[in-house]
Amino acid sequence: MARPRTFDEALVARRAREAFHDHGYTATSVEQLTAATGLRRSSLYGAFGDKHGLFLSAFGQYCDEEMAAVRDQLAGADDEAYERLGRHLRSKTADPAASRRGCLLAKATAELADQDPDVARISAAAYDTYEQALTGCFRAAQTAGDARGDLDPQEGGALLLTVLRGIEALGRAGRSEPALRAIAETAITVLAADHPKPEECP
Repeated sequence: MARPRTFDEALVARRAREAFHDHGYTATSVEQLTAATGLRRSSLYGAFGDKHGLFLSAFGQYCDEEMAAVRDQLAGADDEAYERLGRHLRSKTADPAASRRGCLLAKATAELADQDPDVARISAAAYDTYEQALTGCFRAAQTAGDARGDLDPQEGGALLLTVLRGIEALGRAGRSEPALRAIAETAITVLAADHPKPEECP
């Protein structure tokens, strides 16, 4: 009869994800995972199956927590929605050192999504949640008259997600905080209600 586990699996996954976040999935060794979690290989594999199972647990946990935070940051009254969007974009430019570590969602997607269906599924769901939260906030800003009404809300949400992912990628590449802030400010200005509609090409 197997003995009951005496450790918190959620806490172990959180500790393991720090190792995965620092080194990536492939480069993270079992030794690094045992050091990060304080558990032996047998205990880790007994709880999560293998390294891949541990990663999926850690990655899913990370995405759930990050997207819950995004929803909280972007939810609220319509008349404050445009301000929330601006605050959210600016928050992603504030710490270049953190940007160079990168977002685990972006890092895992780039490393594994094209070869790992489980990672692709978790990543796609997280990005969809992010886009829908941005879309909802943009729509609320339109309702309040603060954001451009000539854009479809879904297109606005997709544009914002693209800008945010671009800021994250450039931050990882070493772009300075002022340069990242300029990108965020441009996006915020372009989406403002008083920004002129771009002329269509003939």
